[in-house]
Amino acid sequence: MAEEKPEGMGRTSDGHTEGRRERKRRQTRERIEQAAMSLFLERGFDATTIEDIAARADVSKRSFFDYFPSKEEVVFAWQDGFADRMMTAIAARPADEPAVKAVQHGLISAIVLAADERAMALGELVRNTPTLRARDQLKYAKLEGKLTEALRLRARSEEERRRMRLLAAVVMSALRVGGEVWNQEPPGTSLEAFAHRFFGSFWKSLGEFSDEAEKTDQKIPSVMAESAR
Repeated sequence: MAEEKPEGMGRTSDGHTEGRRERKRRQTRERIEQAAMSLFLERGFDATTIEDIAARADVSKRSFFDYFPSKEEVVFAWQDGFADRMMTAIAARPADEPAVKAVQHGLISAIVLAADERAMALGELVRNTPTLRARDQLKYAKLEGKLTEALRLRARSEEERRRMRLLAAVVMSALRVGGEVWNQEPPGTSLEAFAHRFFGSFWKSLGEFSDEAEKTDQKIPSVMAESAR
């Protein structure tokens, strides 16, 4: 016999049970986000006011501030969802899989899922709006923290957890550069294929830097010995 749900109860996409009040707040927040995004893409960010957003979403200006402290925060609300998808994708990778491979496939999976037409247009809006472009850099710090958390859950020792922290920092730097390179790609390029190609080149470059560092370490004792003579 199927379990009966209390009246007014529902489930979110991640299986979380939500009550009627919680569901209404989620739906109102989503309605504000959708209204704001539509207006930003229609009119531009600077030309859109909070009053415009509230009217389009059919809420009061006060209600808008109950959900978002500013219209900038509406633009970046999607980042929280992306970070959660990234953590979920990495957690789904096999436990014995090398961290580098888990990061690449988990991160690319989250990127591809987030890359719909509106997200692409939003990215263009951010790049063309100075106030948003400056704020955009903060997202990498948040994503790095989430990636560190996801990778540390896979670590089996304190030493490995420290290595995962370093890996997260390096990967986020690569993601920033990858985004800049992607913006220069011709229309129609497959984002997934580009991401795998970019990360393949990235890991190769790290290996080459490692080889250079090893050669430098070997030369240092010789130089010191020559100096001591």
